[in-house]
Amino acid sequence: MSLHDLLGPLLHPAFTLGSTPTSWGEVLGFVTGAVNVWLVVRQHIANWPVGIANVLLLGLIFVDGGLYADAGLQGVYVVLQAWGWWQWLYGGQGRTELVTQRTSRAEWAGLAVAGVAATALLTWMLSAWTDSTVPFWDALTTTISLAATYGQSRKLLESWWLWIAADLIYIPLYAYKHLYLTSVLYVLFLALCVAGLVAWRREWAARQAATPVPAAT
Repeated sequence: MSLHDLLGPLLHPAFTLGSTPTSWGEVLGFVTGAVNVWLVVRQHIANWPVGIANVLLLGLIFVDGGLYADAGLQGVYVVLQAWGWWQWLYGGQGRTELVTQRTSRAEWAGLAVAGVAATALLTWMLSAWTDSTVPFWDALTTTISLAATYGQSRKLLESWWLWIAADLIYIPLYAYKHLYLTSVLYVLFLALCVAGLVAWRREWAARQAATPVPAAT
């Protein structure tokens, strides 16, 4: 049995929204995506295996929808999800559990330079080598999402702002590509990202308040 035979049923319609069919893969992507972000908000380690399942499902949907950069992004996500899983468990001092932290100026600068370069390169590649109808937006959301995933893997508080920015673009982009259920999913993602930003900021502030201030010498 070929890979297409195994994955093909996921592209079969589960139901129809208006005149647009919604595949089983999109339905499962909706469910695993919502659970994944909810677990990230709660800083639960199980978000990583659920996230891996989600990106594999979304990769299939995006290939079918002609969002090639987003489809390729899912493969990168699998690697980043595995790295993030390890980081959350052992990325703290002395290989302890990682705690929420702020993004340094050096990290912001590195992400900005890499983001501009990656967006330009991906836009050119998608325009030259694929039939993508939205090369710039596909490239931009891909780049922002990679930066946000890096931040999430390092438990950087500001990673939520990157996810919020990406979601604000993804919502109309997926609707334009007739991926209506996925567009609705990203509305839910947006709400969860705001909740995650509030929760992580509260947890970080509480830990800072509980940290003893060294006595002056």
